[in-house]
Amino acid sequence: MSQKYILVVDDDPDLVETLAMMLESKDCEVGRAYDGIEGEEAIRERRPDLVILDIMMPRKDGYVLCAELKADEKTRDIPVVLLTAVGEAVPSTTYTHADGMGTEADDYIPKPVDTETLWGVVTNLIG
Repeated sequence: MSQKYILVVDDDPDLVETLAMMLESKDCEVGRAYDGIEGEEAIRERRPDLVILDIMMPRKDGYVLCAELKADEKTRDIPVVLLTAVGEAVPSTTYTHADGMGTEADDYIPKPVDTETLWGVVTNLIG
């Protein structure tokens, strides 16, 4: 794969760094953002080849950012992979499975993230 630019958006800095290290080891360039607003700004600054996007984040959650990206003609073709712990969190949050089904995300990866599974999804989407 020629070098691709991937944006990782998650409010867990340790997870962002773990995913960034894995992706960089696979010769990807990685951008980092720590909530949906930062992610949106990062996408405006530099268009990524793929976005890895957490769902449950402060200020703007991943469902909202994904929906905005897919509704915008300029960004709708950017593949979005949602990272989700929503399945475990549904009883204690306002997030629902229906919210996820309503997005146009290109794939979903459950947390905790298996990096080899994630790499398989990345190569499948932008390979």
